[in-house]
Amino acid sequence: MDLNEDLRSRSLSQGIDYFGVADLSSARDAVLAQGGQHLAAFPRSIAVGIALPNPVVDQLPRRNERSVRASYQHHAYDIVNLRLDMSASLISSHLQQLGYSAYPVPASKRVNDERLWAEASHKLSAHLAGLGWIGKSCLLVTPGNGPRVRWATVFTDAPMRATGDGMEEQCGECRECVDVCPVGAFTGRSFRPEEPREARYDAHKCDKYFQTIARRNEMAVCGLCLYVCPRGRGHGSGPSVV
Repeated sequence: MDLNEDLRSRSLSQGIDYFGVADLSSARDAVLAQGGQHLAAFPRSIAVGIALPNPVVDQLPRRNERSVRASYQHHAYDIVNLRLDMSASLISSHLQQLGYSAYPVPASKRVNDERLWAEASHKLSAHLAGLGWIGKSCLLVTPGNGPRVRWATVFTDAPMRATGDGMEEQCGECRECVDVCPVGAFTGRSFRPEEPREARYDAHKCDKYFQTIARRNEMAVCGLCLYVCPRGRGHGSGPSVV
């Protein structure tokens, strides 16, 4: 069993729905700008994803109800993030035991309060691994589950095969995620790797919206852009481990 198959099998056994390997050579500048030299030095990344429970996501239009907010926060965020972080940790430990370097990036940890971003873009790794495209909501849209997937990333120097290239956008003229946003955070522009995130998405509008909710002593839950995407709302055709 080669390394790709070994880690793919281990990921499946850990409850991972999506597994892919990205060649980062085309994205080095983006990785450097967001994560710094220590991440940009890695030639590859492993993307792992877990599909969110559809019955939980489907309740988001009723997110003003306390029970809906609690269920989504717990099952579609907290628990899934823990599962992803555990998987990334186990993958990293296994690679290190084999003599390779591996750096796991948490599923959801902000490290830059000015730019409102994490240490690395999980969706970029998943996109370059051939698992989906970056939609107008700036979420990674998978063919099987739309954007209803959460991700974690492991950067590594292990000699693994890339599982794909960046998937072409398949959103077409659809603007449902753009139009449903309660604060108008999306411009509706399609993803272009040479453009900054701000050309498509104002993260500060989202952040202020969540702060407003939190000031009411309520759990800050939105997710409408994730819920409304037709690719996921029809519950697709299932996950993809490549």
